[in-house]
Amino acid sequence: MKVIYLLKKSIPFLFAVLFFSCAPKKEVVYYQNIDGLAHTEKANSYEIKIQPDDLLMIIVSAEDPETAIPFNLSSISVAPSNNLSSIRGQEVMQSYLVSANGTIDFPVLGKLQLGGLTRTEVMQLLQGKIAKYIKNPIINLRLMNFKVSVQGEVTLPGNYNVASERITLIEALTLAKDLTIYGRRDNILIIRETNGVKSYNRVDITKADFINSPFYYLTQNDVVYVEPNKVKINGAAVGANTGVIISITSLLITLITLIVTTTN
Repeated sequence: MKVIYLLKKSIPFLFAVLFFSCAPKKEVVYYQNIDGLAHTEKANSYEIKIQPDDLLMIIVSAEDPETAIPFNLSSISVAPSNNLSSIRGQEVMQSYLVSANGTIDFPVLGKLQLGGLTRTEVMQLLQGKIAKYIKNPIINLRLMNFKVSVQGEVTLPGNYNVASERITLIEALTLAKDLTIYGRRDNILIIRETNGVKSYNRVDITKADFINSPFYYLTQNDVVYVEPNKVKINGAAVGANTGVIISITSLLITLITLIVTTTN
C-alpha cells in the first residue's frame, strides 16, 4: 500500500514535469518582433553572383537569326530512356560550366571572366562584346544548377533544386516541410562559399529582423543546418530504451490505478 500511495502522489508531479518541459513561446514562434519593424522599410535587393561549377545556359538571339548562330552552342539530342533508335531524342541546348577560375569559353569571344559577376553584369558584358559583331543582340542567361541543402531538425532534409534563381531562407525551410518541434529557431546555421572562401553564419528566425539581413536570400549551394534543441539532445543521451521504459512505466501506473480503484 505504501508503494501505491507513493505512485499516486507521483502522478501529479509527472504531469507537472510534462507541462513545464514544453517549449516556451519565445523558442517556437517566428517573427516575434515583426510589429515593431518599420512597415515602409525597403526590401533588400538580391541578385545571384556567378561562382565556379555553375552551369549556365546562355542563348544569343538577334533580329537576323542567322547572325546569332556563331554565338550559340549547338544543341544535342538526348535519347529517350528506352533507347529506341526509331524515336527522335529531345533537343537540349548545351551549357557552359564555369571553371574553378571563374571563366567560360564562349564562341567567337573566347575566354570570359564571369566569376563574381551578377547575372545582370554578365548580360551587360556579353551584350557589349557581341554588339561589335551583330546589331542589337539579345542575351538570355539562366543558371541551371541552383540548389540548396537543408539538414538537421527539419521534417524532410535534403538537396533542393531552385528553378527561379532566387530563394529565401524561409522558402528553403518550407521546402523541407518546416522545422520539427526539436529544432532551434534562434540559431540556424548557414554555410556559404564565396570566391572559394567558406563563411559560417547564424540566423535567428524568431526575430523578424533577419528579413533585412544578407542571409534572408540564399545563394546557390548554401547549406542550411537546423541545430537540435536541448530536449532532443538530452533525449538522445538517455538512450534508445527510453520509449520502452516509458511504455512499461505507463502500463504499471495503469495497472496500479486499476488495483487502487478496485480496492476502494
